[in-house]
Amino acid sequence: MKTPRGVRRTDALLSDGRELIYYDPADLPARVPLEDTRGLPAPQPQVDLRTDPLTGDVITYATHRNTRTYLPPADQCPLCASKPGNPTEIPDHDYNVAVFENRFPSFAGPGRTEVLCFTSDHNSSFTQLSQGQARLVVDAWADRNADLSARDDIEYVFPFENRGREIGVTLNHPHGQIYGYPFIPPRMRTLMARAREHQAVAGSNLFADILAAERKEGTRVIAENGNWTAFVPEAARWPVEVHLYPHRQVAGIDDLSIGERDDFAQLYLDVLGRLDGLYGEALPYIAAWHQAPVRIDRELGYLHLEVLSIRRAADKIKYLAGSESGMGAFISDTSPEDVAETLRKVRS
Repeated sequence: MKTPRGVRRTDALLSDGRELIYYDPADLPARVPLEDTRGLPAPQPQVDLRTDPLTGDVITYATHRNTRTYLPPADQCPLCASKPGNPTEIPDHDYNVAVFENRFPSFAGPGRTEVLCFTSDHNSSFTQLSQGQARLVVDAWADRNADLSARDDIEYVFPFENRGREIGVTLNHPHGQIYGYPFIPPRMRTLMARAREHQAVAGSNLFADILAAERKEGTRVIAENGNWTAFVPEAARWPVEVHLYPHRQVAGIDDLSIGERDDFAQLYLDVLGRLDGLYGEALPYIAAWHQAPVRIDRELGYLHLEVLSIRRAADKIKYLAGSESGMGAFISDTSPEDVAETLRKVRS
């Protein structure tokens, strides 16, 4: 079948019954998926959700994940396309973008976790994608968001990428994940509470007002184009933190127009290039999409992407110590204005 906006989607099943989806440019020949020959047993995840009575936060226990694959050599990477001697999670011999149900899911029953592979090139990264390939990833995110948001057991859809060993990645292949939470995660509950308060007092959207203020003030803006602005937030928690906002309030990635998707791919690649140029090497980061909740407070949400790094200098890492871990009170060694000025100069 074809997804909207010129992307071809091809659905398949892995040998243990998990779903696999290929995304290709629509002008390529139709894909005929190869069979997964591994004969995997059906997954038996062990997941327990508990609510902390002190905070109301839901804590997920997924003990089966302790045995998941950990930093295999490149010739045994489970996210590469399959080849003789190394059948992988992706049976075809090549692919553009592929998404599959995680073999070691964080949620089972209610909720869902998926892996999204940005490219079949093991030695690449999102930063090195062409704008067309990055745009294909955006369309895959949008399609998955639409599908997962339609499920009754999912309250929040969270696409994200962990990059770099310092962040804790267990597979080096360029990829991200998508969590379909069966609850509203703690950070989003906090953001929606603040947005609700702001709406009641100011009569306007909190996120839209933040974007307008940053664009007007200008000192923390890194780059922008016709539909998006990238800036370091005034109260950044992390040593390096950049937010990318569309100029129009939308709830989710699937609500973005063709032009907004094009402009995001252009600006995001620009920002990632600046981040890698900050210390002259690949920067470890987390890229976290913030969408509106599926049902509750949806009108208060404002899609945006937050990119953060724990590296506070070329040879130093920001660790969450007593104040951050014990009290949730961040103390930063970097100034948002200085970081923004430095990033503006990179590749300028």
